[in-house]
Formats: sequence, C-alpha cells, structure tokens
Amino acid sequence: MDIQVTAFGAVTGLIIAIILIFIKTPPVYGLFIGALAGGLLGGASLAETIELMINGAQDMVTAILRILAAGILAGVLIETGGAESIARTIINKIGETKALFALALATMILTTVGVFIDISVITVAPIALIIAKNANISKTAILLAMIGGGKAGNVMSPNPNTIALSDAFATPLTSVMLAGVIPAFVALFITYFLAKRLTKKGVGVTLEDTDEEKRSELELPSLMTALSGPLVAVILLSLRPIFGIEIDPMIALPLGGVTGSVIMGRFKGIIGQATFGLSKMSNVAVLLIGTGLIAGVITNSTLGDVLINFISDLGLPVYLLAPLAGILMSGATASTTSGAIVAGQVFSSTLLESGVSGIAGAAMVHAGATVLDHMPHGSFFHATGGSVQMKFKDRLKLIPYETLVGLTITIVSVVIFGMIG
Repeated sequence: MDIQVTAFGAVTGLIIAIILIFIKTPPVYGLFIGALAGGLLGGASLAETIELMINGAQDMVTAILRILAAGILAGVLIETGGAESIARTIINKIGETKALFALALATMILTTVGVFIDISVITVAPIALIIAKNANISKTAILLAMIGGGKAGNVMSPNPNTIALSDAFATPLTSVMLAGVIPAFVALFITYFLAKRLTKKGVGVTLEDTDEEKRSELELPSLMTALSGPLVAVILLSLRPIFGIEIDPMIALPLGGVTGSVIMGRFKGIIGQATFGLSKMSNVAVLLIGTGLIAGVITNSTLGDVLINFISDLGLPVYLLAPLAGILMSGATASTTSGAIVAGQVFSSTLLESGVSGIAGAAMVHAGATVLDHMPHGSFFHATGGSVQMKFKDRLKLIPYETLVGLTITIVSVVIFGMIG
C-alpha cells in the first residue's frame, strides 16, 4: 500500500486512544477514534485513513476466527469446574506451608491450558483468600502470586496472544508456546520470591473476604479428566512440528474442548459451555477489530523506521525492537493480547526483513507484552483487584512488582532468542 502516515500521527493517535480508554471509553471505540485521528494527523486523507483502518481490521480475521474457536475449550474448562479442579488439586497437594508457590503454580497451569489470565486469577482467588486468612498472609502477597503465575502461563498458552503472533510471524502455534516455557518457569520462581517478601505487607484478609459461596469439591471432575481437553488440543497442535501433519488451531482447540467435555461426563451441557466460552471470546474478538484499526494506521506509518533508527543510533542490536514493541504496545493498550497483536502486526515484517527469525520475533514480542499489561486503564487491573476485594490505591502498589515479573520473562526471552539465538 502506497499510503504512508507520519510517525507523529501514529504516536498521537495511539496517545489519544490511551487517554480515551483511560477515561472509560469502550476500548474498541477508543482505538477507532485513535486510529482515525492518527491517520488524519499523519497526513492521510479521510478516505485513505478509512482504507488503512479497514485493511488493518481485515488482517485480524484469521486470528479472530481461531480465537472464537478457542472459546469452546475455555468454556468447557470453566463451566464444568475443570479449571477449579486443577487449581484445588495443585494447592491441596503442595499444602499451605508453600501456599504462595501453590497459588502461583495453580494460576500458571490454568492459564497455560487455555483459561484467560484474569479468569484464572478469579478462579483461584476464593481458595487463595481462605488460605491467606488461615496462614495470615496479606492480600498483596496472594494477588502478586496469582498474577505472576498467570503471566508465566500466558506466554506458553494456546491463547489469543500466541495464536495472533503465530499468524503474524508465520510460525507454528506450538513453537510460539514452547518458546515461553523457560522464561515462564524463571518468572514463576521470581514471583514466589517477590510474593514471599510481601507476606506481611499490604492489606490483610478479613473473614468477610472469604465468606463467598463456593462450589463443593465433590461436584468437581478429577484432575486427569479436567486436563484431558487441553492435552488433546496440545497433542493435535504438536503433530505439525513433530510429524508435519498440520491441524489448524481452529480445529484442534474446539476438538480438545469437546473431548474434555465428553471425558468429564459433562457433554450434555456442551451448548452452555460453548456459549459461555463464546461470550468471553466475543469480547476479545471485538477488541481485536479495534486493535486492527489502529494497527492498520501504525503499520503504514514511519514509526517502525523511527524506532529502528533510534535503536541503531544507540548501537543496540535490531532484535531489541521486538521486546520494545511488545512493551510499548502493551503499555498503550493495558493488555497482553492487544499489545502482542498490535506489535506483531506492525513490526513483524520489519523484524523478519532485518534477519530476526519468526520464532525469535514472536517470542520476544510476546514476552515484552507482559511487562505493562496491568496498567490501570485496562480491565485486567480492575478484574484482578476485584477478585480479592482490593481497593484501587492498594492495587496500584502492586504495579512495580508485576512489572518486575514481566521484565524477567522479557530478559530471559531476549537472552535465549536474541543474544544466544
């Protein structure tokens, strides 16, 4: 496309979108207005700006279809109690003496198997509050443990982030997932270390905090049956890198969900499970349309050249553009998903042309997108704070620690895929 927008216009449009989202404008509308303003301020005509926005949204269609299909697996895990079964089993096996590690590990595994990070935290939170009350651990410590574990699981999960990045960098989904394994486990232990330091700091847990209606453990499926759906999905996705048999995530993820529902003996409720999953994924799909609109403008701007020149002028390697793009875009959108997708759409071609491999680019962008995804203008900040009834000012105090966990994931990823790779 011959239309090109100035870096000033792209950045200004992004700032306008951030401000609008921060003042509670629905994100898709904030991104729409930001994209429109960015194109016009960047020197494009109204017709050209609309064209860029439409093309950007069209580029998201493949990812959106796969994400909607993934809703079946997520819906099955949540609605059958499979997610809660996984969390409770892990926490019970490890015990309250290592409660913070158990909470981090449980949230990591839930997110890894395909549950959204905010839903993983919400699922584990009622158990975490009971443990925290009994062991006299602060809300601050348990929330950091869950968030850090969720961030670790996020980079190795068949979620919207990895699906979109595998598309953007033309890399198998399983490869993008495996690229996050080592950074994730390093982050898990860093999370435990940081959470331990906060055990007696911050807000305590009261009896009222734990007085919520909870599902009886007798109603929950067993751990092995709960894991069956995600395992089937991962096995199907693994056929491509291992045997060269390609089964698209659009088939593998819902098939895993249906299989899990059957094995757990909950197939009669599959319609409700799928409907619930679709309701969760629909929000993401709409958000992706918004990110596509602004990505269309940024992709056709000089912003990529400006960032590369900036990195070159500092004498830094070009591959640092990948994590830097993830960090900037996740901070702008306050979302790992939106940050990873915008950064992937905008900078993938630049990174690939500069010699960065597809797997390295996807891994480092994804890692960078975990650094600032918890900012207050995003839903994750409020959903996680609400899960433990934490006040706004207390939730703000966690941001530096969450950022450290994200930076850990990013640094380890850069070392593996940039410095060594």
